[in-house]
Amino acid sequence: MSDLVFVAFPTEQKAEEVRKRVLELQREYLIELGDAVVVVKDESGNIKLNQLLNLTALSAASGAMWGTLIGLIFLNPLVGTAIGAASGALSGKLTDVGINDKFMKESAEALTPGTAGLFLLIRKVTADKVLAELKGVGGTVMHTSFDENKEALLREALAAQTAEKPALS
Repeated sequence: MSDLVFVAFPTEQKAEEVRKRVLELQREYLIELGDAVVVVKDESGNIKLNQLLNLTALSAASGAMWGTLIGLIFLNPLVGTAIGAASGALSGKLTDVGINDKFMKESAEALTPGTAGLFLLIRKVTADKVLAELKGVGGTVMHTSFDENKEALLREALAAQTAEKPALS
């Protein structure tokens, strides 16, 4: 079973920084993600989702390749490429993998204009090691499907102050 976490940050850069850190933890097999999306609410209240993968572009490229191959068979590769790219883009636009976009946009309404948030769909996690890595990154837990104990540990880790390292002289 997957868990959903939504954490608000004061800036888009901070949310991207934390997402990058979580993705590094995934490469170390400490966490397995189903999705990691940065959502930004601009000053005018518009909400933008920064997905890891742009499925529309990816599907259009794949469709163009297959369309070209099929077009070569029928001696009309340009038409095949155009039809393949269009159908691939349409299927990518209609495909929603991971966290539901509508849910993220509705949840992001709670953000203050000019701030950002990070949605994580967590499949598996080595909680103690991940929380230690995220200690002191800041952020406010907006929503989570964790039980009360795990949620409290997450809130503590995000809010914890990390010890300042003395400057070398």
